[in-house]
Amino acid sequence: MIRTDAWRGKRYAVLGLARSGLASVRALAAAGAHVVAWDNAADARAKAEGIDGVIVHDPETLDLAGAAGVVVSPGVPLNTHPLAATARAAGVPLIGDIELFAEARADLPPHRVVGITGTNGKSTTTALVHHILKTAGVPTLMGGNIGLPILGQEPLAEGGVYVLELSSYQLDLTQTLDCDVAVLLNITPDHLDRYAGFDAYAASKARLFAMQAADHDAVIGIGDAPSAAIARRLSARGEHLTKISPGVCMDQSRWPSLQGPHNAQNALAAIAVCKALGLDESAIDRGLESFTGLPHRMERVREVAGVAYVDDSKATNPESTAPAIGAFDRVHWIVGGRAKGDDLDACKPYFDRIVRAYTIGEAGPRFADLLGAVMPVERCETLAVAVARAADAAKPGETVLLSPACASFDQFRDYEERGAAFRRAVEALS
Repeated sequence: MIRTDAWRGKRYAVLGLARSGLASVRALAAAGAHVVAWDNAADARAKAEGIDGVIVHDPETLDLAGAAGVVVSPGVPLNTHPLAATARAAGVPLIGDIELFAEARADLPPHRVVGITGTNGKSTTTALVHHILKTAGVPTLMGGNIGLPILGQEPLAEGGVYVLELSSYQLDLTQTLDCDVAVLLNITPDHLDRYAGFDAYAASKARLFAMQAADHDAVIGIGDAPSAAIARRLSARGEHLTKISPGVCMDQSRWPSLQGPHNAQNALAAIAVCKALGLDESAIDRGLESFTGLPHRMERVREVAGVAYVDDSKATNPESTAPAIGAFDRVHWIVGGRAKGDDLDACKPYFDRIVRAYTIGEAGPRFADLLGAVMPVERCETLAVAVARAADAAKPGETVLLSPACASFDQFRDYEERGAAFRRAVEALS
């Protein structure tokens, strides 16, 4: 695991014992820190019990004065959780596992870090950069908001590259991560229940560059106003700033898992990152051609009677769904879940590609009313019903696309469980 002697003898509280929280507990304890760990779920608390140097106890009942930090899992809402206010009142920093990684960097073999954020596309871009590096023979690890917790992985050898997907929640808990290459793909409304407004959410994304040395590389998509404004503020970086404009025409035919306009941007960002890291074009091309994509992100599940079935369950907002629709000519669209907003305006440019929509979940009735004026709609309520009805209606050459434009929490544990349910329903088709 990744750790540093700088934590030895210091006191920390860790709130939230899912993957990243538990990895933080183990890393801190292994370094000789004194750790109080807590999670509201008893089964999560049980995983921390018995670790040397760890006390399982609710930190809200403790005096936090003098603690080195309260380590918070990204899922804990800092705007409403009482421990956040208690920590601030005691002058104790609220940090996350990415900040702990930043603190440990001085004790790691010489390496570089790529940090990737954005409302949409960051998982694909992170995985793509990691894949290109790995294909080129560069030691690399992927972590942050994707894959295994970064602190739980073994340090890279000298010359390695850590590729981190960074959500706004993680950036809120990070103060000193100086990325060798920092990437912002886009900023569109999301997670606004956690922020005072859209400007505050955009400011959270901008923090990635505020932590970065001016002579390190920045890659920014400028297809939206907030991202373009951040790029303008960094214009003094000159050759260390790469701006990616929307609508760039590219030949993506050799990249089977990188189709659609959104993946053009993801690929351009990955190319810029890898060039900044010193890879040559042939190595980058090999990685782009062999990339297989991410589960539940434009994942082709099966073809039945000439109809393609595509799992895009990871598309949890309209801005992410829009380019997925745009990647196909004739689409049977399964949409709905727990909505993050009141409209589907981001998808409107591609409505002419939709043969029929099949609404599901909590937002289903509202979306059915919204879409019914411009396209045929079937109210299906459940994903299984939607798949069955789409299979009955779709013709050879058309695509059945699960791209819900919504969170999954009304009917599923997460987008992965929703995608797995889609796969099961498709595999059951005869």
